[in-house]
Amino acid sequence: MATIRKLRGRWQAQVRRKGLKPRAKSFDTKADAEKWARNLETELDRGGGFIDTRLAEKMTLRELLERYLTEITPHKRSAQTETYRIRVLMKHEIAYRTLAMLSPTDIALYRDERLKVVATSTILKELNTLAHAIDIGRKEWGVHLMQNPCRMIRRPSPPRGRERRLEEGEEQKLLEAADAARNPYMRSLIIIALETAMRQGEILSLEWQDIDFNRRIAHLDMTKNGESRDIPLSQLALRTLIELQEGSINQRVFPLTKSAVGQAWEHLRVRADMIDFRFHDLRHEAISRLLEKGLNVIETATISGHKELRMLQRYSHLRAVDLVDRLG
Repeated sequence: MATIRKLRGRWQAQVRRKGLKPRAKSFDTKADAEKWARNLETELDRGGGFIDTRLAEKMTLRELLERYLTEITPHKRSAQTETYRIRVLMKHEIAYRTLAMLSPTDIALYRDERLKVVATSTILKELNTLAHAIDIGRKEWGVHLMQNPCRMIRRPSPPRGRERRLEEGEEQKLLEAADAARNPYMRSLIIIALETAMRQGEILSLEWQDIDFNRRIAHLDMTKNGESRDIPLSQLALRTLIELQEGSINQRVFPLTKSAVGQAWEHLRVRADMIDFRFHDLRHEAISRLLEKGLNVIETATISGHKELRMLQRYSHLRAVDLVDRLG
């Protein structure tokens, strides 16, 4: 049995077990002292040994995130975006909670507060980062918690995948708007995106040494899922790249920054009167076209780089009118 006594104006709980170092902690109320003692005794009964909860009781969530930011985040391909995400978490008042006091209710309140100002996809990423940081703390850094509070709350439903496809005449409108752009690469960028289903970052990372004109292959050394990938080039994609290479003095196929493309795209879609069309929608369109051409899901995934075939459901929005002829 635990010993509960009043000592110097506070309530002290002490737990003794034969063969183990005694544990003691002081609280403002007797009820808190009794609760701590019961939980510790329960853990000792389950584990049959000494469980050191002192680190969880001392370390704040902010301190955990700081260590995670130093030791874990730099090794991720998404380090830049995750760093920003963690900085946001560290500024919130929840970061001052000790890990032992961090409850599912705290996480749920944070979720609901953030949902008022950010998209569902953003809070899902924040919760995933937070959950992983706590898991690392529990498994590798000696932070003893009975459960990960992030794993005990209801997650908001992920947003539906966009279904924006190019309507009749819109591709031509985009290309004409690109021809009027100051950026001389936008027309070629659009064509390559539609013909290869590559992500914007993948296209911008291409170097001329990655293009095998004889075999009609573009090689991506590193992709979003961490693996290399070879992209077959259509005749239109091949002609576009050949035209780009003529007179090029750059190592990269598209010597542009993401920011430059973003600014050019904003002006371009205004000129084309297609404000609701995003650059990433070109990838949606390209993947849908591959499936409409008769490629099966595995062949399409080989080109698009999807590891999980079910993810293609978010991108392959096939139009019924385009499938009528195939039904006979």
